Amino acid sequence: MNITAQRYFVINKPYNMVSQFVSTHSVNLLGNLKYNFPEGIHAVGRLDNHSEGLLILTTNKKVTRLLFLSETPHKRTYLVQVNNILSEENLHLLQTGITIRVKGGINYTTPPCCVSIVENPESIYSNAMVNDQYGPHTWLLITLTEGKFHQVRKMMGAIHHRCKRLIRVSIENLTLGDLMPGGVRELEEKDFFKLLKIDMP
Repeated sequence: MNITAQRYFVINKPYNMVSQFVSTHSVNLLGNLKYNFPEGIHAVGRLDNHSEGLLILTTNKKVTRLLFLSETPHKRTYLVQVNNILSEENLHLLQTGITIRVKGGINYTTPPCCVSIVENPESIYSNAMVNDQYGPHTWLLITLTEGKFHQVRKMMGAIHHRCKRLIRVSIENLTLGDLMPGGVRELEEKDFFKLLKIDMP
């Protein structure tokens, strides 16, 4: 592999791990992954402690601005398990826009987005084990082009469903592939930017 001055990684962030290398709290950190990351590495587009899946790590400080703060929206896709059976009415609400509470206590209506019910989640993510011990549930595939704080969880809460698992499976054409939880994959710079559909700085 051609290693450039900047380094680019995809990891499958496990459940119960924060998206950072340093914390004043006693939490499970990215540095606990069994990988020798370079100095200056940081996470782009964090996942919360209870969320799983695709997380970008890089030494390139420009990536966050290029990917998440640009005028061009970028698609993020999540595989989500919620409690109980989702009705057609609530599916339509998720697809067409639903009101959630965002930072500052402001009501915000989400824009239309792509939401579908998934019958076989393991075909999308091999570690999406179907477990019926907690009763009825529904798996959804949700693609957003924005990322308000805890947006997917708030969208589910607005229709009285609770996220049991929240797994980011892709950002644009950059996917988890066969990475298992805790797995790390390094990408070449040109492939990284091409898959994310952003121009190299």
